[in-house]
Amino acid sequence: MGFVAPAGDSEHNNIDFPFGLNEFADHEQVCLGRDPESGFTGFVAIHSTALGPALGGCRMVPYASGADAYRDALRLSQAMSYKNALAGLPHGGGKAVIWADPATQKTPALLTAMGRFIATLQGRYITAGDVGISVADLDVIGAVNPWTTGRSPRRGGAGDSGILTAFGVWQGMRAAATYRWGSDDLSGRLIGIEGVGKVGRRLSVHLVSEAGARVVVTDPSAEAIAQLQDQVDVSVVSSRDELLAMPLDVYSPNALGRVLTADVVATMSATIVCGGANNQVAGHDVPTMLAAREVLYAPDFLVNCGGVVQVADEVIGFDFHRARARVAQVYDTALAVFARADRDGISPLAAATQEAQDRIAAGSQPRFASSTQSAVPRE
Repeated sequence: MGFVAPAGDSEHNNIDFPFGLNEFADHEQVCLGRDPESGFTGFVAIHSTALGPALGGCRMVPYASGADAYRDALRLSQAMSYKNALAGLPHGGGKAVIWADPATQKTPALLTAMGRFIATLQGRYITAGDVGISVADLDVIGAVNPWTTGRSPRRGGAGDSGILTAFGVWQGMRAAATYRWGSDDLSGRLIGIEGVGKVGRRLSVHLVSEAGARVVVTDPSAEAIAQLQDQVDVSVVSSRDELLAMPLDVYSPNALGRVLTADVVATMSATIVCGGANNQVAGHDVPTMLAAREVLYAPDFLVNCGGVVQVADEVIGFDFHRARARVAQVYDTALAVFARADRDGISPLAAATQEAQDRIAAGSQPRFASSTQSAVPRE
């Protein structure tokens, strides 16, 4: 393994690491790792271990700069603290990022370097999959880092986390329907799904085959569309603009983040927004605009927790039914968040953030109280 240093070392690729960034939210620890031999450069950001060892995914992205990678790690690790707290998990929030293009730069040596880097934290951070990192990649990382989840079943892991992520989004959507319309019955409702990858596809199947909803989808991948249409009957449109122009009851973003712009909110017909994409809100004024238009927003880090619940269960020996039962609690938590928002006169996003912060404070341990976490069970 090559150079490993705290993120204050600005000599590495001339990256500046200012603590005054908006994304820096009193993080406990941020580390930079580099292995010139494999070409690895990456960060691990630990936002909080107040509820237990930090848990969150590892992503590989060709960022425009190292500073962008650093900011992403800060932002995402804070979101994981809130997501884990709202899910009732005994974990804080952390995130790992690899500064590389997964299409051209991913190699076993680079993944191994990342695994060794994470292992130097001795269990303060437990990793999982995210953008650009597959189950097979996690098997490689897990070969040198025992604090790895999301591995293949043959390596003792739980496999694809999209199953429970989609289930959790569905529960959040049911809760939003109950709060907005007085019933969780989605039959006949027109629901627009943007993105039919592993989460959006499974969510569409739940909504059509179990909830009786009418579903219209958009996705740039013809293969993903065809795979979904082999399972259930959905309508297809060619773009997000075309999707949002329809008289939707629910808009469900399940692909890219930052889709809820001021322009989108001002023109869309949907009265509920609930999807699995991360960081959907683009702009500080958007929650206020949603409320002004009487659009009920189910915060993404509340409803898309199914994946992290699944990998957290892997830490103690995965049991699908136990993990699914925990994800089902999204329904009650979402109702409580909506009620708190109305009671306090704030947005559901602010209410979810405050609820997460309250849970973290209530279970707070001293920082660095425990330096190690048992390795994830293996077969």
